[in-house]
Amino acid sequence: MTPDYKAISARIGMVHYINTAPIHEIWKQREHDPSWLLIEEHPAALNHMLANDEIDLGFVSSHEYGLRPDKYLILDDLSISANGPVGSVFLFSRIKPEMLSGLTVLLSAQSKTSVCLVKIVLEKFFKVSPVYISGEVSEARKRNADAVLAIGDDALRLKIEGTYQYQLDLGEVWQIHTELPFVFAVCAVRKSFAAANPKLVDEIHRELIDCRNEGLTNLLEVCSIAAPRIPMKIDSCHSYLSGIEYNLGPKKHEALEQFFRYLFDFNEAKKQALPLKIRKIEE
Repeated sequence: MTPDYKAISARIGMVHYINTAPIHEIWKQREHDPSWLLIEEHPAALNHMLANDEIDLGFVSSHEYGLRPDKYLILDDLSISANGPVGSVFLFSRIKPEMLSGLTVLLSAQSKTSVCLVKIVLEKFFKVSPVYISGEVSEARKRNADAVLAIGDDALRLKIEGTYQYQLDLGEVWQIHTELPFVFAVCAVRKSFAAANPKLVDEIHRELIDCRNEGLTNLLEVCSIAAPRIPMKIDSCHSYLSGIEYNLGPKKHEALEQFFRYLFDFNEAKKQALPLKIRKIEE
């Protein structure tokens, strides 16, 4: 059934990887105002849509906020993040990652945050200078890539296949080197939309938090729905989703700030990204 776009009050972006399942699956089970349109896409597509006013709010790469901080506010207490291993953002390599200088690394185009993170890990932490190419994960062998960045469901499948000798969890490497969690995605709203619709944004914000809380409380049930999409075992899905965090407290503010400072060095974020612009629910 085609939505009546004239009747839509809010266009909400949701990442369709299973890492959002504790929010996403609960959202789909609940009844919402029919004027709220949920748009499901991969992170890079949602970044583009928010930047081009094709959605009003939703989960986007942290990098997207850093690129256009003048356009967005970050909704408080929502993220896709990890304090250590994340389990679905990997550099898969045929040789030791510390030896990749001059060799080819294929970067998934689906998340610019993860692309920037792998560059920080390789260039800042490991002090190597690979040759980067962009493309689909499935093209890595055909393009003779020595290593490949894979995220989300692609990473989960490659991990299960075990075809690469080295599997570097980028969330874990970040935590080791910075002693901070890593925030892969934030829930951002366009400033103009929030200014024009403050009560509506608060209502959607509350619903996202309620869905998250219910999803984490009933995580095993969520996994029974999400796991077959990979496919993976339910207990493996539960272990994976248990390692992902969906809040955004002070320590994660600090982590975002550190990430953006690295991005300044790569000319991948604007200085106006700091201090962070966090939008809280009005009491």
